[in-house]
Amino acid sequence: MKKLGFLNKVVFFLNTVFAVLLLLSYVLPYVFPKQFPLISVLSLTVPVFIIVNAVFMLYWLIQLKRQFMLSLIILIIGYKYVGAMYRISGESESREEGVRLMTYNVRIFNAYGWLEGNIPEKITELVEREDPDVLCVQEFYHKQEDAFNKNYPHQFIKYTTLNNRTGQAIFSKYPIVERGSLEFPKTGNNALYADIVKGKDTIRIYNLHLESLHIVPSKEHISVENPEVLYKRMGKAFALQHRQVEIFDEHRQKCRHKMIVAGDFNNTPYSYVYRQIKGDMKDSFIEMGSGFGRSYDFDYFPMRIDFILTDPEMEVMAHKNYSERLSDHYPVMATIRLGQAAPEEKEK
Repeated sequence: MKKLGFLNKVVFFLNTVFAVLLLLSYVLPYVFPKQFPLISVLSLTVPVFIIVNAVFMLYWLIQLKRQFMLSLIILIIGYKYVGAMYRISGESESREEGVRLMTYNVRIFNAYGWLEGNIPEKITELVEREDPDVLCVQEFYHKQEDAFNKNYPHQFIKYTTLNNRTGQAIFSKYPIVERGSLEFPKTGNNALYADIVKGKDTIRIYNLHLESLHIVPSKEHISVENPEVLYKRMGKAFALQHRQVEIFDEHRQKCRHKMIVAGDFNNTPYSYVYRQIKGDMKDSFIEMGSGFGRSYDFDYFPMRIDFILTDPEMEVMAHKNYSERLSDHYPVMATIRLGQAAPEEKEK
């Protein structure tokens, strides 16, 4: 520090602050949102801390100063967190056969005119062009029930108990042999499940839509909103998500099939919610994604809150993020090799 000028001493002080914040944020996935909802809000800032520390590291490297080691060590300690945010290379398409699953929060097909143009038609065209085998839709709208009839003979649409016009849906090219809905209390959100049959495999698909943080995706909007009100509202949403994940986790424990969990978690890979849902499952983005994997339109901030998680015995062969702005979310698709049938299925 003695060899540093005054400006660099100030920069290193700030570097130290952000390095400590990033280090502390590594424990956030283990903090119970129900007990500490406001602390859980900090999970949204982890990508910022990662980027800032990377910038500090480059700043010192350019000057050939050993201070770059501080941020480097912190980033290495949390290498899994960095990998959950950005992947250097991956595969967006697969030449091998597998189940192509897309998850997409369509924001009720632009029913209230947030975007210009014929959005429902464009969403339908995108799905037809990409042609997933299974499509999980969040914020489905009752006036669009015929949108995907052309390619999906097997469908499960369930509107929420608080609103019989919006809900979730699962569309499949494969037969659905069992289906159901997990109703979340005190909210308009829910989760669907459908058991699909492909060849000798029976796979359970979960389509989750967890409690929304109710953030308007605009820096301008957030800058004028009362920070205390915003903070408390988000903390309450995280607490509700915690309860919803408990309901989901209890339900999936009874499932005897391999499963794929997809949907809008309304939370980041650095949260307790994500850690509990993922468990030992594979995250398709971490397996085969590239870039930031942005799935939510928050100006230029790369938020990833939409996920496709697979059974650990399945193989993720490709992962694709889209840039078409037809909702406040972007669709996400993965190509998945199901693997061998479970023992109880072979015996049949």
